[in-house]
Parts: sequence; C-alpha cells; structure tokens
Amino acid sequence: MRELTGLYPRSGAGLLPLLLIPPVLLVLQLLVVARLWVEERDGAVAFTVISIEPERSSTGQAGGARSRRSGREEEEVRDGELMRDVEQAYEDENEMQERQVGPRVMDVQLWAVNKPSFPAELSRIITYITRPQLKCSKVLPPGKAQAVPPPVTSARWLLCAEDWLLPAAHRPCVAYSFSMDGGDADFLSTVSGLGCEIHRFDPSTSSASVGHLGNSLASNHGNMGVVSQHKLWLEWRAPKGRRHRMSGSQGGVSHTLADIMAALGHHTVHFLYADLLSAEWRVFQNWIEVGILQNIHHLVATVHLHWAGFEVGGSNEEVLRYWFSVLRGLEACGLHLVHSSSGEGHSVLKHTLESAHSSYTLTWANTQH
Repeated sequence: MRELTGLYPRSGAGLLPLLLIPPVLLVLQLLVVARLWVEERDGAVAFTVISIEPERSSTGQAGGARSRRSGREEEEVRDGELMRDVEQAYEDENEMQERQVGPRVMDVQLWAVNKPSFPAELSRIITYITRPQLKCSKVLPPGKAQAVPPPVTSARWLLCAEDWLLPAAHRPCVAYSFSMDGGDADFLSTVSGLGCEIHRFDPSTSSASVGHLGNSLASNHGNMGVVSQHKLWLEWRAPKGRRHRMSGSQGGVSHTLADIMAALGHHTVHFLYADLLSAEWRVFQNWIEVGILQNIHHLVATVHLHWAGFEVGGSNEEVLRYWFSVLRGLEACGLHLVHSSSGEGHSVLKHTLESAHSSYTLTWANTQH
C-alpha cells in the first residue's frame, strides 16, 4: 500500500488533472469511432455517420456470424421439410390416381330427374353422346394417315391427332380391330399408314387356317400392309381359374381384352376399333372394372340403342340409366369424346323417335395415358 500511495500527489490541486483525463479520453474515443466527415454533393453538404458503436471483438463477430448462419441453416431446413411435404403430397396424389385407374366398381348414376323417366333418361344420354368433350386442332379422318384441321364433314369417326396423343415415331404402335362386317377397312388403312402393328379379330372368318392367338394368320390387305388375323371375339366375363394366360389348347372363340393383350405381349393398344353388335355395354363395363382402359389411347366404337344389349335387363328407364353409367365410367377412366356420328334408323329400345338414332359411332381419346 505504501508503494502505491507514493505514486499519487496528496494535494487536491494535483488530483484535478487526473480527474479530467477520463472525460477527455471518452470524447476522443467518440470522435474517432464516429468517423464524422463531410461530403460535398452537387454543392450541398451532406453529413454521414458510419458508426457510433464501440467496435466488437473478433469473438463477438464470429458469434454473430454463427448466429446468422444458424438462422439461415434453420430456414433452409424448414424449406427442405416443406418441399419434402409437397413432394410427398404429390406422390400420394399420383398413387391415389393410379389406384383410381386400376380395378374399380362401376358407379351407377342417379336418375336424371330424381325418379324413373323415359324422356329424361333418353334426353340425357343422347345429349351426352352427341356433344364432344375434347376439341382437337388436328384430326385423322377415315382412311388417312395425315392429320388435317377440323371440321371434317360426313366422317364416321375422327382420331384426335394432337402430338401428345399420338405415339412417338420411334416407338412401336399397336392397333386392334374387332369387326365382323368389314366396316373397319378405313380404320385399318389409317393405322397402317401410321406404321402400327395391326391385329384384327373376327370369329366369323372363313379361313380355316386362322385359329387361336398363338396360331394367327398374317395376311396382306393391299395398301394396308400386314394384318394379323385372329378367329376370336371379345368376352366380358372373366374366365375362372385362369389369369391373363392363353395357349392353343385353352383358346376359345371369346376372350377378355386383358387376356388378349397379355397373350400377344401388349401392354398398350394405341388404337382400338370395336363394333360389337350390342355386346359393347357389357364389354365396356368389364374394361372399366378391370382397369384396362388406362392402356387404351384411342377408342372408336359403335353403340347400339335399338335394344338393351346382351345380358342387360330391366325397364327401359333402368337400361338408359345403365348405358349412361357405362359412358360416365369410360370418362372417369380418362376417355373423352372427340367425335360422334349417327347411324341409320330411329329406334331406341323399340321406340321410334325422330330425335334419336338406333346407333352412334363414337371416338374417344384418353387424356390420362
């Protein structure tokens, strides 16, 4: 204590300079740190203060940087979690759609006017099948393989020729035709011009050499190229004890579309023509319920209205509602109506009606493939 006391003067006058030192140092520090300067801009004087805060230590700066970096990292983590949630929701939605286009039970639609009514049911189905749902900027008319812009008058059917609906040039194209009256000639010509592998099914063919799928006959149809002929027809009842497998000994004259495609090794049929002579309603229902329609890109089919059809029963109102339910089932599977043309006659369920026709040839395109 004596050594320390000897360093400072004992008089009050001597202590005054020492008391003034801290305020002076503080003012000097503020002036240095404030870094006040004058800038001359366009003749005006502007004062800019850089900082009046004490400088932080390097440790404090590093801590702040870590804090800011930590905040950014947390934000990035939150963004990443959000993106994963969105991707998971998208995958869940795709998975749900895949389940929806698979096997399903066809929904029976409600009555058009909340009760059975022949005029109401008839008006609903005729309106539905005569109003296209998909407008195409390019179409393929019967017998042509070159797309043209619509409209095309008096065409029995028109294939939608949008680029995203047609098979790519470098990929194989498959076409099926189910017809017993030769009305598919223009269809065969069009798909042949597109370079498709063509299979034609007709149980009434007179060629004795045409047999089961594994024993088909390839024939040349003039300008159509090679067409594989099969003495087979479409079945809507799934065979018991057998799943998508066919051999020469098992083959009959009728098989489901799923069996035929499996036997021929086709996962996709790009173009399908069908005039099933009133069996179309039950066949369509089978396609809806087994989920095969996701593999059909274009469908041309004739629907017959003069009678209920094979294995379709009930009152006239119930039949009309069933037909409408089938059509809505096709739509639910992705098929949208592109073109409609009326056939001959005006008989619907044995009723003569000038406002309707006995048959219609309809063309659909699948927008979900």
